[in-house]
Amino acid sequence: MTTDQFSPSPAPDRPDILPVPDRPRPGGGEGWFFLSEALRTFRLTGAVAPSGAGLVNALVVPATSRPDRPISVLEVGAGTGAVTRRLVRVLRAGDRLHAVESNPRFVQRLLADPELARRAPELRLRVSECRVQDLPEARASEPGWDGCGAGPIAERYDVIVSGLPFTNFEPVEVRRILDLYLRLLAPGGELTYFSYLGTSTARVLTSGPRQGAQHRAVVRLLRRFEREYGLGSRTVWRNVPPARAHLLRAPDGHRAASAGDDNGGGAPAGGAREPAR
Repeated sequence: MTTDQFSPSPAPDRPDILPVPDRPRPGGGEGWFFLSEALRTFRLTGAVAPSGAGLVNALVVPATSRPDRPISVLEVGAGTGAVTRRLVRVLRAGDRLHAVESNPRFVQRLLADPELARRAPELRLRVSECRVQDLPEARASEPGWDGCGAGPIAERYDVIVSGLPFTNFEPVEVRRILDLYLRLLAPGGELTYFSYLGTSTARVLTSGPRQGAQHRAVVRLLRRFEREYGLGSRTVWRNVPPARAHLLRAPDGHRAASAGDDNGGGAPAGGAREPAR
């Protein structure tokens, strides 16, 4: 189910669209709240603390280096809103921000955030409680899906910021999400996501050989994706744990290969063109 929040007013034919809440965000304890949810749902959370300021700044770079026109941004895995709050500070009136989060407790935290509520109308901010794969625009973008007459995708995104813990997922699931990101991005649109450093050894020691093999398969998949579409990366040593933010760009035209193609040729990062935005 997709629940869209932060609409300026209720829509009579859309009971899932709610007005901006006027309740304050619960004070303090965000780190402990995040940790408690991480321990309860670690596969989907994939971290023990919200992203630090350095990592947040690295992830929102595409939204700050932008054309002189309104842009549309999709944030996947918004958590408690560390990146979301940074985005609402750097985006301008007329831009669009769509935050997606599958954890209902995190969603309630986002809805109670006064900074998000204050800028929601001018940014047309939406908060959807679902997986990114379950968004209507995601389903409409699937090859061969007729969408019951829904027609073409209503919106493409100039920027996607992903906070999903890819190495917690099966490789086939990661491949589908990466392919979905490419379909949802506008030509030349940019994607950022991050990975924690030193996780391969930790996964083998804490979870066993099978999980270690799955982790390595996902890492190989991500490296192929980065070789084809990557623009570069930035290591943030002061994050907890240290992390690397990756910046990628969708092709200006139809993409040549799937993210899961072992033999995807693709241009090297150095040969990527400037986005037509």
